[in-house]
Amino acid sequence: MSGEKPKSGDLGLESDKQLRRSLGKFELLYLSLGGIIGSGWLFGALYTAADAGGSAILSWVIAGILILFVGLAYSELGSAIPKSGGIVRYPHYSHGGIAGYIIAWAYFLSAASSPAIEATATVTYLSSLVPSLTVNGVLTPAGILVAYLFLVFFFFLNYAGVNILGKVTHGAGWWKLIIPAITVIILLIFYFHPANLTAGGGFFPSPSNVALGSSGIYGFSAVLYAIPTTGVIFSYLGFRQAVEYGGEGRNPKKDIPFAVMGSLIIALFLYTLIQLAFIGGINWSVLTVSQGNSTVPVTVGNWTELTQTVLPSGPFYQIFKLAAPLGLLSLIFGGWAYILLLDTVVSPSGTGWIYTGTSGRTVYGFASNGYLPGFFLKVGKTRIPVYSLIAGTIIAAIFMLPFPSWQALAGFISSATVFTYIMGGIGLETLRKTAPELNRPYRLPLAKVIAPIATLAAGLIVYWSGFATLFYVVTGIFLGLALFFGYYAHKMLGISRGLSTVVGIVNIVITLVLAFEFYGATSSLTAANNIAFLIYVLIMIGLVAFDMAVVSGLAKGDEVKNEIKASYWLLAYIFAIIVVSYFGGFGLNPIIPFPEDTVVAAIITLAAHYGAVKSGFRTQAIQDILEETREAPP
Repeated sequence: MSGEKPKSGDLGLESDKQLRRSLGKFELLYLSLGGIIGSGWLFGALYTAADAGGSAILSWVIAGILILFVGLAYSELGSAIPKSGGIVRYPHYSHGGIAGYIIAWAYFLSAASSPAIEATATVTYLSSLVPSLTVNGVLTPAGILVAYLFLVFFFFLNYAGVNILGKVTHGAGWWKLIIPAITVIILLIFYFHPANLTAGGGFFPSPSNVALGSSGIYGFSAVLYAIPTTGVIFSYLGFRQAVEYGGEGRNPKKDIPFAVMGSLIIALFLYTLIQLAFIGGINWSVLTVSQGNSTVPVTVGNWTELTQTVLPSGPFYQIFKLAAPLGLLSLIFGGWAYILLLDTVVSPSGTGWIYTGTSGRTVYGFASNGYLPGFFLKVGKTRIPVYSLIAGTIIAAIFMLPFPSWQALAGFISSATVFTYIMGGIGLETLRKTAPELNRPYRLPLAKVIAPIATLAAGLIVYWSGFATLFYVVTGIFLGLALFFGYYAHKMLGISRGLSTVVGIVNIVITLVLAFEFYGATSSLTAANNIAFLIYVLIMIGLVAFDMAVVSGLAKGDEVKNEIKASYWLLAYIFAIIVVSYFGGFGLNPIIPFPEDTVVAAIITLAAHYGAVKSGFRTQAIQDILEETREAPP
């Protein structure tokens, strides 16, 4: 038994070899670009303007720059270790199974729900033609049924294999790029109202003219708050597709950095112009809101009221439909409105089928790490991870039920995904330390500087999402500990099945009871309750400490001890950031005002970065990768 390879290695090495490597440079580029240009361009501009008014433009610029740093980190990781489902596998390579599991689970929550949001977006836009599909922007049972039909279509296109998927995505990618670009040109040239940029009290609107809701966030704070909550960062997250499909690329070591950075640079310029065109294209005089049994005109500059007009059913479609210019322009605007309706099927669907594949590869990556049974590593006759694809599609359908509106899904997905992106910079710098001999075709310059900036960018985006969204994400993460004990702790760490099952059930019960109690004590996360928050935090810390004590006391092997040490920074970071979030400018009891709260969050995130790098170790999984690389033919 002494010569037996530890179970915590990379279990997907053999199945990786069965995947079809047929995606070229531009197919990987359009997978990333297709993931970026989807429902975000159709809805994000509306909800970002509702939060930040004219200054919404800055949300896209700031987010684009921040995510570029994250993309740089993943460019090196994806080039050095091109693996399908790579983003959930890299933390396992750098920090082992415990921290790797927590990060992978958070990513899984977002990846599995992403196809649902694209199907939801398509049906929401189609409600302009069939109103019975939605009520106040929320899918009706009929709307959910139609969305399920889209999910089925996404599945079968992926099942056909990456060769067909890549070609279809490449073709659809040109459409998805051209249609938004022409929309921007038409609005900027023929229907631009520059006064809108300062409507509502200036470039940063006054409190009465932005979507404060219960948060009371306005001014430059609203610019930052909008990044994770209104679809801005959600739109940029598509860059990950080239990394996720990396194991199926023809020359991924060179092509992944090209696809990741190329897609992000294109998106930064395009989305900034889309937001500018939307703000300038608003004609306040033709917009109305319901008031009792009648309708009244929208007040000029009241950005909040935009979400109460017809715009949520199809923002750009409604702008073109309501414009009604004279002469030839009326034909252009009327015709383009219907082109946009067609695009509401093409753009979200294109992103939906890409994310369906990503969801399947995330499940595949889970199994490669040993977090799920090897059954999910099975590659089908079309040389795709077929059972992982089926599981991902089913989970997407489940997510449609509790989150039947686009905006509700976007905020949750964005924060859950970006939370995992703290591992981009951490993974890069850790593997530079623990696996210096790893072949890196793309070696990021100034990695010692860029890596912590990438971690900082991801951490701040998560913090800016606000306490309510972060609370949902953290609750989701802790619920995942049930699966950790129910499967991984028993199968991979050697803890008895009975004890693992009991601990898993205890985690579910305590996490859910605490979450519901705190939710009720804070009036649905809208009012401060310091006592309830203290109870919540202390009991959750106790629960996690109990979990770690069980693993530390009963798990077997030196590698497990290293995994435990390599997870402390992450657990500490989760609790530290949620405490700062509660008491910060985006929280329920803003004792620490903006921007001081952001400085505190930045310090905590940087401390987590360096703590993570220090605790990283040479895992069996990265050792397997190095051995595979040495054995591979030149």
